[in-house]
Amino acid sequence: MTISSSPQPLRRPTPGNKFFQYLIHLPWTWRVTFAYLTVMLFVPIGAMFAKASTTSPGEFWRIATSPVALATYDVTFTTSLLTALVNGIFGTLIAWVLVRYDFPLKRFIDASVDLPFALPTSVAGLTLATVYSENGWIGSLLAPLGVEVSFTRLGVAVAMMFISLPFVVRTVQPVLQEMEKEIEEASWSLGASQFQTFTQIILPQLFPTILTGVALGFSRAVGEYGSTVIIASNTPYKDLIAPVLIFQRLESYDFAGATVLGTVMLVISLVLLLGINFLQAWGKQYDEK
Repeated sequence: MTISSSPQPLRRPTPGNKFFQYLIHLPWTWRVTFAYLTVMLFVPIGAMFAKASTTSPGEFWRIATSPVALATYDVTFTTSLLTALVNGIFGTLIAWVLVRYDFPLKRFIDASVDLPFALPTSVAGLTLATVYSENGWIGSLLAPLGVEVSFTRLGVAVAMMFISLPFVVRTVQPVLQEMEKEIEEASWSLGASQFQTFTQIILPQLFPTILTGVALGFSRAVGEYGSTVIIASNTPYKDLIAPVLIFQRLESYDFAGATVLGTVMLVISLVLLLGINFLQAWGKQYDEK
């Protein structure tokens, strides 16, 4: 007796199956990388958005645009932008000196630029608060002039400049090292002054790199907490920054408020990251030309 069976219909692979098959055929290095990024980056970000989605849109908007939150956004982003621009000028100057001049203790000064990377931010904040206090080495000189640094918004700016300076120096320094000095010498031989050579020959080549360093320093200053929480008075509408406000909400068990503010900061950070990548791509295109 013969049993006839009807042909089984072909199943179209779903997008999920296609993605799974794609992952299987990838090299193991890529799979390990993807798994690590998933655990350390994608899952926490997704959890943040999932937690924020439990808040109603009206409540989310109310918390995100409350007067205290708007004041912290102003202090955080305005101060970070100003300090990044200042570091863009002085960081470029420091990189220029380290590349173009030889002087005693050059290696020591060059290594000291990376100190904010290795120094715990709480230690940096304690040191800056001590140095810039009314009885400190620098604060005592500024006090007669009526300038207060510690426990003010100016102190927040000093802390942000301290922790973000290496980003500008280390971004500009390699580009300066690769620049050919013969171009400058040719400009001088044609009668151009040093100022004209810098503004018309060197600066156009450095400008995309400086912008990238400024953007990196800005994004680093936006997320700073350890040093600013010590050197600032953390007073609302005065020198309170968004990361400190998030921590204060957590201390008061306001998890919804902390999550909403954290989500806003996360979205802004992602936008900044895209901007940094755009600047880096633009700089590469400029160098190729």
